[in-house]
This record gives sequence, C-alpha cells and structure tokens, in this order.
Amino acid sequence: MTTTTSRVLQLLELLQSADTRTVAELAERLAVNERTVRRYVQHLLDLEIPVESVRGRYGGYRIRAGYRMPPVILSDDEAVALLLGLVHAQASSDAPDVAIQTAMSKIRRSLPAESARRLDSLLETAVLDVPTQRDVPDAGTLLTIADAIKQRRPLDLRYLDAADTPSRRTVLPHDLVAHSGRWYLIAFDTARRSERTFRVDRIRTARPGAGAFEEPARSDALSRLVDGFAEADYPWRVVLRIRASDEHIRRHLPPSVAVLRPIRERDGDDVPAWHRADIRAQRLDWIPPVIAALDCDVVIESPPELRQLARAAAARLLDAAAAAGDSAERAGATRAVAQGLVSDARCRAGYPCRR
Repeated sequence: MTTTTSRVLQLLELLQSADTRTVAELAERLAVNERTVRRYVQHLLDLEIPVESVRGRYGGYRIRAGYRMPPVILSDDEAVALLLGLVHAQASSDAPDVAIQTAMSKIRRSLPAESARRLDSLLETAVLDVPTQRDVPDAGTLLTIADAIKQRRPLDLRYLDAADTPSRRTVLPHDLVAHSGRWYLIAFDTARRSERTFRVDRIRTARPGAGAFEEPARSDALSRLVDGFAEADYPWRVVLRIRASDEHIRRHLPPSVAVLRPIRERDGDDVPAWHRADIRAQRLDWIPPVIAALDCDVVIESPPELRQLARAAAARLLDAAAAAGDSAERAGATRAVAQGLVSDARCRAGYPCRR
C-alpha cells in the first residue's frame, strides 16, 4: 500500500470517528501540511464518499450525516482484541446478548476468508478463564497456535524462559488456555518427552511443522494447567500445616499455588480440621505475609530457611506495633498491611495473580 493511499484511508478513519475535524487537526494527525489534507479530501470525493466542508471558527471536514460507510477493515490484532472483548462481555452477562452475538458475526464477516477461518479456530480451541482475562499477546501467535491445535499439527517454537534464556522447541500443541490474565500453551515437548506449559507472551515465533499427530486422551485443560503450577519444578518445596477450613485456606493459597490435603478430622463443630499445604516456590520471601494473612494456626514443617524468614517478619511486625504504642487498633492495622502484601508478593514470585 502506498503512503498516499494509506494516509487517505487514515483520513477516512479519522472523519468516521468524530463529527467534525479541523484541517489543522487532520494535518497534525496525518503528519502532512494543510494543503495535502485538502488533496486527500479530494481523493475521497473522487471515490464518491460525501465529505462536507464546514465553515466558521470551528470548521473543517465531516462525513455527511446518514451516509452508510463501507465495511471496516480490521487487522488480525484488532479482530482478536474485539472478539475476545465481546466474549468477555457475553460471559459476564446473566443471559446471552443478541447484540453481542450479531456484533461478533459482523466482525467475522468483515475479515478475509483465511483470517476468519483462523479466528474460528481460536474461538473453538481456546479455554477462556474469562473473568480474569487481562492481556492479549500477539494475535498472529495466538491464531497460529489455535490453528495448529485444531489441525493437530506440530509447532516449531522459539521461546524465552523465565530467565530470558532462548531455546528452540518442537512441540505437539494440545491446549490453549487463558487463565489469571495470561495465555498458556500446553503441549508435548518432543525433545523432553513430556507435557510442558509455555507462556504465550514468551513465544517469539511459532511456525507450523509438517505432518499431523493423533489427538491424545487428556483431562480438563484448565485443571491440568492449575495442577502444573502447584507442582512446578521450583527450587524450594514448602510444607505447611494449617488449621483452617479448605475454603479459608484457598482464599490465600489457590490451587495454582498449593496442593492441599486434609490430615486430621474436625475435633468439633467449632474446631476446623488441619490441612497440609505443599507449595513449590521460586523464592520464599512471599510466604511469611501469606502466613500472617491466614490468621490461624500454622506450623512450618519445611524448609528451615522459611522459619528464619518468618521469625524476621514477625519481629518487624512487633517492632511496628510497639512503635505505634502497642494499641489494639494499631496492631490490627499492622495485620491489615501484612495482608495487603500478599497479592504483590505472589506476583513477584511469578505466580498467576490478580491486580
């Protein structure tokens, strides 16, 4: 597309998105002079698009009222962003919204056939944990992965791990999952001979390979993803004994962070059961704030290094309470501050989290 044609289309988009735009504003937005703007307007008039001149202090150009514009041309990135936004809106509603469904249909019809086909693959194969969806990675990468999953074709990935170490992987893609604000690819790594999870935003390139593979029998993708987080091969294994209900513990240690098992029955109606929480962690510094936020009986079984961190954190909290006069109100405020550190601490540790 030539520069002139591109800018004429940009001008058309600018005029569609506002009632009236001044010549000076259009010149600035298009990075051209006012004379060139007038020439671009003439191009639109030659295409029989009714651009009107508006005189006066706030004059400029506008599209004639009531004119039905040609179909909007969307890039793959724009189409993916729009459709996922509509999916989010539909899932957040109590009942299906006809307007949302028709809008999705119109967007798909506006795309070239190949782009529409790949977008259908994304909608058919992706597992969307919609309420927590936040970021959308490169649309081309998403569409390529979804297409490979649907056609059961291998993928050649160039990938950066958490330490920014580049690698090249050949994988058999199984599932594409959006969870806790990130997109993940679950795939069988042919070199490592095991199923692995890849963050899509760390995939630098994804190219389909030759051939096809049989679709494996597997369990729910979201469950496998969450279980994989809790059992990841991190340097530290933390074991806690916690005296609280499953529901209470899960508010601070979700399934993606800890494997939770009951180890003692309830002693009575008012006495909750004990649970053992098994946590794999890249770092230990986020765990003492979680223990404080649990606000119940907790025993650190391992590692010893965590006990030292917990003692140091407890000492700091006691110092903070003493400096405030040791009043009950101040001590409560100190506990609230500790609880507020939990989310950020988990995020810094690399776990899926909400902000």
